Amino acid sequence: MRMSVVDVGSKTVRLVVADAEGGVPLPVHTAKWRLRLSEQVPPGGEVPEEAVRQLCDAVAAASRTAERWGASTPLAFATAVVRSAPNGREVLRAVRTETGVPICTLPGEVEAELSFLGARRWMGWRSGPLALLDIGGGSLEVAFGRGRLPDFVASLPLGANRLTQEFFHGQDPPSPDSVKALRRKVRHQLRDVAARIRWEGPRTAVATSRTFQQLARLCGSAPGRHGPFVERELRCADLGDAVSRLASLPAAERSALPGISAPRSAQSLAGALVGHTTMKLTGLKSVTICPWAIREGVLLRHIEDGPAWWSEVTRDIEDTGPAGASASGPAPLRIAAPVG
Repeated sequence: MRMSVVDVGSKTVRLVVADAEGGVPLPVHTAKWRLRLSEQVPPGGEVPEEAVRQLCDAVAAASRTAERWGASTPLAFATAVVRSAPNGREVLRAVRTETGVPICTLPGEVEAELSFLGARRWMGWRSGPLALLDIGGGSLEVAFGRGRLPDFVASLPLGANRLTQEFFHGQDPPSPDSVKALRRKVRHQLRDVAARIRWEGPRTAVATSRTFQQLARLCGSAPGRHGPFVERELRCADLGDAVSRLASLPAAERSALPGISAPRSAQSLAGALVGHTTMKLTGLKSVTICPWAIREGVLLRHIEDGPAWWSEVTRDIEDTGPAGASASGPAPLRIAAPVG
């Protein structure tokens, strides 16, 4: 069985085509289209018409590519940049009408659950009680669990792009006061979630997302060309040093650093601050960079639980609520409410 998944993020639209024989999604082709939606959507604002057109074109191209590689209609979802937009449901409707792809958004907590499933399958049972961190453009997801599914998940509005716009807009590099203000907000938002992770005492901690991958490379981990099976670790102390380094440089100079790509250079400082503050508050001295996350979680759930769950996720998009999620919920793995 050949499957595909499309992930509409704050910077790119990504396609993964995978073979699912033996219950493991083995990638056979990947592709991405750079849209930089987060740069076109003001904080709290709507997705503009031109950005919707670009998104439709990218999803249509992804669907055609998946078909050429022998996969059926992609399992497509958009993350916080669309989920948080006031016109999010109109965006989903436009993409579905123009492309025939039943795209949806997922609540942040469900994103965390799916990322946890991907990480659990990659790390295996020997990792024991597992904590997961994921920094996106619009939100931070945190999860903890002892089994296949997380026992606790939280999604917080602490994405790297969101905080860059809120605290560093027009500052390059930002002022020390702005850096302190951002860190204070992260501490305040994370207080209860961090207390729960400390109380659970995870045996293993993993980090997913492009933000963490780039920060790990900045701190000395192997480059991506060495493949997914090279162990990559990010230490809290090293990330603290990286925060100071990033804060002293304008975005253009950050992009010359190892791992920091030009499209993400402006938000790299905010991402590093969120990552470092989260690790300090949760008591995590290091995290393992996990190459499997939400896209693999979607594929795994489709393999393990059958296609009916995705039909439930994408049905009745016309009834999508303001945040872009079905009023009845998108058939989460498990309802796990954050503390506080």
